Amino acid sequence: MHLYFNIFGLMIPSYGLMIALGVVLANVIAIFFILKHFGLDFNDFMILEGYAILGGFLGAKGLYFIVSYKEIDWSRMLEADYFNSIMQGGFVFYGGLIMGILFVLLAGKIHKIDCISYIQHNIFLIPFIHSFGRVGCFLAGCCYGIPYDGILSVQFPEMSAAPSGIRLFPVQLVEAVCLMIIAIAMLILDRKRPAFHSLAFYLLTYGILRFVLEYFRFDAARGQFLLFSTSQWISIVMIILSFAMWKA
Repeated sequence: MHLYFNIFGLMIPSYGLMIALGVVLANVIAIFFILKHFGLDFNDFMILEGYAILGGFLGAKGLYFIVSYKEIDWSRMLEADYFNSIMQGGFVFYGGLIMGILFVLLAGKIHKIDCISYIQHNIFLIPFIHSFGRVGCFLAGCCYGIPYDGILSVQFPEMSAAPSGIRLFPVQLVEAVCLMIIAIAMLILDRKRPAFHSLAFYLLTYGILRFVLEYFRFDAARGQFLLFSTSQWISIVMIILSFAMWKA
C-alpha cells in the first residue's frame, strides 16, 4: 500500500496515478474499439469527454463539501496551504457521476451532438475508470472498510488515510472487482443486444452494489440522514430511476 509511487525520483500520488491510468486506458478502448464500431465521431467524443471531466470534478468536490462541511475549517479557506490540501483530496463519486452526466447533456445541447448515442455506447467506461480509482483508494488508504479480522483482511501502514494497527475489510478492492465485472458485462451486452439500456443497467447494478457496500465502509465522511448514508439515498434514487428508464 503506497501513498506515492517514486518514478525516476518524482513522487506521484498513487490515487491520482490510478485514475490517470484508468482514463488513458478508457480512451484507448473508446477510440480504437468503440467509436469505429458504432460509427461515432472522434471530435464529438472529445468534446463530450471534456465536459464530463469538468462536471465530474465540480460535482465530486461539491458533494464532498456538502457531506463534510462540519469537518472543514471554512475560516482557513483563504490560506493557500489549507486550500490546496482541501482541493487535492476529498471527492464523492456520486456527485461526480451526476454532474458529469448533466454536463454531457449540456454539451449535447450547446454543440448539437447526439450525446445519447455516446452515453449508450461508452457508459461502461465509467465503472471501468472507477475500478482503477478504487484501487487507488486502497493504495492511499482512503474509503476504508470496517474492522474485520477474517479472510483477506488488511492492515494499513502508518501515514495512510486509514487507521493503522487494526485489520480492516478490503472494501475498496471488493468494489474495484465488482465495478470491473459490471463494465465488462455492459460492454458485452451493448454489443450483443442493440436495444440494451446500458445507462439503466449501470444505474441499477451500481446502485445496488454501492447501497450494500456502504454497510462495509468505516470512514467518517459518510453523511447520514435517518436510516441511510448520503450515498445510500442516492443509490435508492438511482435504482428507482433505472426501472423508470426501462419502462419508458
